[in-house]
Amino acid sequence: MEKKSETKNCQNCKKDFIIESEDFNFYEKIKVPPPTFCPGCRAIRRLIWRNERTLYHNTCGLSGNKIISMFSPETGLKVYGQDDWWSDRWDPLAYGRAYDFSRPFFEQWRELLESVPLCAMCNTNCVRSEYGNNNYDCKNCYLVYASLENENVAYAQGALNTKDSYDVYTLMKSQNCYEDTLCGSLYNTHFSYDSDECLDSMFLTSCLGLKHCLGCVNLRHKTYCIFNEQYSKEEYEKKLRQYDFGSYKNLEAFKKKYAEFLSKQFRRYAFVYKSVNVTGDNIMHSKNSKCIFDVYGDVEDSKYLVHTITIKTSYDGYGIGYNAELLYEGVDFGLDAARNFFGVWNHRGMDNIYTYMCHSSKHLFGCISCRSRQYCILNKQYSKEEYEELVPKIIKHMNDMPYIDKKGRVYKYGEFFPMELSPFAYNETIVQEYYPLDKKLVTEYDLKWKEPKERDYKIEIKIEDLPDHVKDTDESIIDKILECMHKGECNQQCTEAFKIRSDELQFYKKINVALPRLCPNCRHFERLKKRNPMKLWHRGCMCDKENHFHGEGKCEVEFETSYTPERPEIIYCEKCYQQEVY
Repeated sequence: MEKKSETKNCQNCKKDFIIESEDFNFYEKIKVPPPTFCPGCRAIRRLIWRNERTLYHNTCGLSGNKIISMFSPETGLKVYGQDDWWSDRWDPLAYGRAYDFSRPFFEQWRELLESVPLCAMCNTNCVRSEYGNNNYDCKNCYLVYASLENENVAYAQGALNTKDSYDVYTLMKSQNCYEDTLCGSLYNTHFSYDSDECLDSMFLTSCLGLKHCLGCVNLRHKTYCIFNEQYSKEEYEKKLRQYDFGSYKNLEAFKKKYAEFLSKQFRRYAFVYKSVNVTGDNIMHSKNSKCIFDVYGDVEDSKYLVHTITIKTSYDGYGIGYNAELLYEGVDFGLDAARNFFGVWNHRGMDNIYTYMCHSSKHLFGCISCRSRQYCILNKQYSKEEYEELVPKIIKHMNDMPYIDKKGRVYKYGEFFPMELSPFAYNETIVQEYYPLDKKLVTEYDLKWKEPKERDYKIEIKIEDLPDHVKDTDESIIDKILECMHKGECNQQCTEAFKIRSDELQFYKKINVALPRLCPNCRHFERLKKRNPMKLWHRGCMCDKENHFHGEGKCEVEFETSYTPERPEIIYCEKCYQQEVY
């Protein structure tokens, strides 16, 4: 008999949440109990395990070489450089231990985490791209994170098949771009959001197929438009020269003018492209899935996923998928994988539970840093028969003797890793991007907070001393220490200072854009402000156009949207939006 939907109380935030009938079917299919944390608290619990941007100088525990690492030396963890970690010069099973039925599972797992060598960074097949993390097939990239198949890109997160671009967030199949967010198939297009297939344009929002346009919203297949008004080629070029974005003052003045124009435009409730029966935002080629965000394509029968592609029948993940199915509660989890539950940075695996940094393995339980292994528990080798006999006993033990954290939260089998076991501080990880908190709140939650170290450099150029126009900046600025305008007084992982690289300066001059006044981290967080939260609200269409399908009166279509009811934007359903833009 199919189980009905139930309302549960989250043991973390103490708020009620609903487990739907289809959710129970999924949990039964993979043989895990229903969650005791609500979807938002589950997301926080996962994201605190993913440090993308906070990098340190460290020492490889095997070779003694100096390395770049996502683990601070202060953690005391054993860290190997990537080449050494992937080598056969050491054996992760040498750190294995027998399961102790007198102590909680997560207590034993924490001790394993503190002893097994960890990989300094999560990069694969990258060339001359040492200063970045969670990247795959990147070449000549600098401070790039969570990106795939890029070349000559800097200061980016979520870039895919992109070249010769700077300061972008979730940009696909593009070239020669700057300050773009949630866009695809752009060329020489800058300061744009939610736009696709555009060329030689700037300051676009929700546009498609534009060429030589500036400051436009909701336009389709137009040329030479400024603030949605048509100009001739000559008029457009004259106007563009007058704006002159090489001047910082001009650029900032235009940003304010564009923001005012944008605030008066209608917006669609979500970007959903060639998808059926889905809720969320930024979704392509997917079906029968709910609460999914930043989907690059082919997601089916799934729920609560962010940054995902080609995945079926999976719940609760960030950066998971890529030819995968039946995944649950994971971060950077998948890549030709199936039936993996509760893990971080695990690729090409099957039937793995509670694993961290394990690859090309199957039938692992509670293992760390294992590669090409099977039938292991806490990094100890077992026969198939021993493994299959022991795992059910451990699961029962996890329920009989659960781990209880400092705040009294109970972790039985079926819960993701406790937050307090993460090797990272709250503000080192991407949880600060999605659920930003200050030090006081983080401390109240009994989680770690990383205090910035006192910098041992001297600011060489203060912001007010930078030339207003990029044309007045010569190469003497290269590698000078510039002051960040935020001066560390924000909550954006500010580095307080930054440098301009030679290739970067050439790029700014080529596109005639003023030098940035913020460090790369602060610029990244400013881009994130354009993105809606990964949460949905039930709302109604605000369209009252009489020439639309609903006729007189306000449209009565309702939907799930990531625009909160308090926000000022005018939100349209898909049908009203399409009638208005075409």
